[in-house]
Amino acid sequence: MTMIHKYTVACVAGAVLAAAGMPASAGVSAEEAAKLGKELTPVGAVRAGNEAGTIPEWTPAEQAGELKGWFPQDPSIADEKPMFTITAANLSEHANKLSDGHKELLRRFPDSYKMMVYPSHRKVNFPDEIKEATIKNATRASLEGVDNPKGAYLGFPFPIPQTGAEPVWNHRVKWRGNVIRRFNNQMIVQQDGSFGLTKIVEDVLFYYANTDMDSPPELKPGTDFLRYLSETLSPPRIAGTYILVHEKAGFGTEGRSAWLYAPALKRIRRAPAVCCDNPYEGTDGHQFYDQVDMYNGVLERFTWKLKGKAEMYVPYNSYKIATPPTTYDDIASPNHVNPELPRYELHRVWVVEANNKEDQRHTFSKRVMYFDEDSWNLVAIDNYDHEGKLTQFQEGHLVPYFNNLSVTTHVETIYHLNSGRYFVTAMINEDEPYDGTVRLTDNTFEPRTIQRKASK
Repeated sequence: MTMIHKYTVACVAGAVLAAAGMPASAGVSAEEAAKLGKELTPVGAVRAGNEAGTIPEWTPAEQAGELKGWFPQDPSIADEKPMFTITAANLSEHANKLSDGHKELLRRFPDSYKMMVYPSHRKVNFPDEIKEATIKNATRASLEGVDNPKGAYLGFPFPIPQTGAEPVWNHRVKWRGNVIRRFNNQMIVQQDGSFGLTKIVEDVLFYYANTDMDSPPELKPGTDFLRYLSETLSPPRIAGTYILVHEKAGFGTEGRSAWLYAPALKRIRRAPAVCCDNPYEGTDGHQFYDQVDMYNGVLERFTWKLKGKAEMYVPYNSYKIATPPTTYDDIASPNHVNPELPRYELHRVWVVEANNKEDQRHTFSKRVMYFDEDSWNLVAIDNYDHEGKLTQFQEGHLVPYFNNLSVTTHVETIYHLNSGRYFVTAMINEDEPYDGTVRLTDNTFEPRTIQRKASK
């Protein structure tokens, strides 16, 4: 486990202890919220750099680039060289700034795995509407239990988190644009570096964090915060599979509604198993539904503890691995992704520990999650089995999009430490970039629409 810095523990310890026995969390005080946009950024990160000067001050980028046909880029850092490289030989010098997953990869593959560390840059920015709404949410949003947020509109609901579940909600409803069509290509990489490729195209209409809506909806149980549709294009054995999701807060009948169209059945049907640790369709068990977008879905099966904030080496400004001319062949290598492609930087992250409840089944007994403080994106997760062994490591390569001032992770990798295989998802390198101009309506995401589309 990476070292948690004392100053951040002091900031959250009282809140964690207070929340431990409470069924709900409320917004922070007006005095605390007044720090947003001043010593804190509008979304809750520390504006200043660190004392050592190894993490810079927040310097947000201006909007630039087209919403269609534009791969993310930052020419100002494209020619930077690594400052140093972390290997198995010098692991002990950097261990307090590494996740358990990174340390395990360095130990297992001392002759091939390495982490090249570059200068840190903090250019993440969001539209003014998102930042202004986030500041307001600080005092008005609340969370009942772990799955029932209320009182948040448009922006991040919990910019100054008080409980471990709140960063998860910031991640789940983060601004990504109003609509998006994207490729989400995936590969299962064998120990020798060979792989099978699955091509998927996804449409998403965001209801929460949508700046086009005159009256953005409240984030609350039973209300859609996005609608999602995926179509599998290849390989032939699963081509024509559709997954439709109406994503909601809450759980059970209030939470996610999902449907699956299987070509063999030629009909669309409700799919309650699109949840939790059920294997995602077409991944041969290498990705659970709640591992999509690093973490996705209900929180009810775990307890959530806010551990504090730490300085860590995490994948950041990852344009090289995420965009052309890098190909899928370039990314895949034996045992782990090609170590010449990822870019690691030192950043502050929020650390959250999730523990499986005794009365709720899940494959993982514990998850340790690392959230980038500037964007609330999950950038790494250590997953442990019920014997306490690290069994999977998830890594999300963070990419700022200046064209719509959003941030996402691609590629994302799940290392299966028991089998030696790994799964890579959210790849667009050999296809089209994200399209933020596509026309999507409520009707696009209705089961009858999918049935008609698939039956043609």
